[in-house]
Order: sequence, then structure tokens, then C-alpha cells
Amino acid sequence: MKEFVKVLPDYDYLYLGDNGRAPYGTRSFETVYEYTLECVKYLFSQGCPLVILACNTASAKALRTIQQFDLERIDSRRRVLGVIRPTSEIIGNFTKTNKVGVLATSGTVNSLSYLLEIQKFFPQIKVFQEACPMWVPLVENNEHEGPGADYFVKKHIDGLLSKSPDIDVLLLACTHYPLLMDKINQYVPSQVSVLSQGEIVANSLKDYLARHPEIEEVITQLGERAFLTTDSSDTFNAQASIFFGEKVKSEHIKL
Repeated sequence: MKEFVKVLPDYDYLYLGDNGRAPYGTRSFETVYEYTLECVKYLFSQGCPLVILACNTASAKALRTIQQFDLERIDSRRRVLGVIRPTSEIIGNFTKTNKVGVLATSGTVNSLSYLLEIQKFFPQIKVFQEACPMWVPLVENNEHEGPGADYFVKKHIDGLLSKSPDIDVLLLACTHYPLLMDKINQYVPSQVSVLSQGEIVANSLKDYLARHPEIEEVITQLGERAFLTTDSSDTFNAQASIFFGEKVKSEHIKL
């Protein structure tokens, strides 16, 4: 959302963090789908014509089912988009060796979504994956800048790069991982580029709205932003302010 607001500042944004049931990365396909659909329905009920699943795990495990089966039943005029396809569409522009590494949650890795999506756009690219189950808890517990984070960051970067010496792009396929960027850069060779998704997805959204005026024209543009959480507002405010780069004030809701 930080990048969305930077690229598209005039639109109204309603952010829903399902912190009470996070992290999604270790949960089953069925559970992630159930939780994600509940969140989408809630945002629809608040008048949102377009919902972005900013979570890679939700995009991997729930998006397609929601798009293909649930939208027609709920409201065919509304749209739900994810973060995997926008990244997969352009990642080939960043690699010269056609060897790409993906750092993600176990759920995203096990879904094979990036392998399948990148293959559609760049069949010549070989994708290597590494699950990083401790990275989200490090960020959630505000330990991402501490010395304890170094072990887990180095472990998984080394693990991924050991799968191919020719990897020249690392994709951070989780919204939490950019907060570990300083640590990540310490352990990534200088010839390897590290990509985070925020700017990529924000630019993709801008392009989508330009191509879909029927959606763009029903999105309100008062520059308003509101934050909702399914957990403690105080805890969310402290954590979200780190992500968003400015003070956040949220409202607690129940799904």
C-alpha cells in the first residue's frame, strides 16, 4: 500500500490486515482460501470495487478460485487481483542468465505459482525457490534489525544461491521481506539483483486501471486511507507504521 499511495495518491484505500490469523504462509490451501475469501467479502461489503491480495500466499492459494468461481456468485462487476502475475510478467527484464531465485513463504513455494506463472511469460527462465519460514516472525516481532536475524537471512540466501551459481536475480516474494533488505544485501553477491514487489505491483495496478476504465471510474478519489485489523489495534499500529513509513491508526474488526 505504501507503493500504491506513492504511485496512485488520489485514490481512496481501505487496508485490511488479518493479523489475528496471520501468518498465512504455513496454512493449508483450504484455510488460506477460506480466510482470504472472508476478507474479500468484507472489503466488498465496505464498498470496495477492486481488492488487491497483497499477500503472495493468498495470491498463490486463493486468487484463482475467487476469480473463477466466487466473483460471479458475489458480484461479477467487482475485481480481485494478486501480486504474483504482475511480477512474473516483467521479471525476465531483470535477468541476463535466465536463472531467477525466489525467496518466499513455505505456502508460496509449495504452490509452485512462480514456476508456473514465469514459465508462461518467459519459458527460457529457470526458477529456483527457497522457503524462509523464520523471516516473517522476525519482522512481526521487530527482530529484523537484530543480530539474530543474520543467521536466518544468511542461511536461506546461501541455500538458494547454492542451487545454481548463475542466479542473477533474487525476488523477495513476501510483503515482509523488504524490511530485511539491509541484512539481505550483506549476504547477496554484488552481481545479483534483489527485487521487492511493491513498486512493480503498484505500476501494474496503474496500468490495469488505465486499461479498465469501467473499474477506474467507480473507485472514489478523495485521497482517504483507512486501516483495519483483526487483531490488537495498538500492536498493528506499531508494526504497520514501520511498513508504511508514517504513523498509522487502525480500527479493530471481527470477521
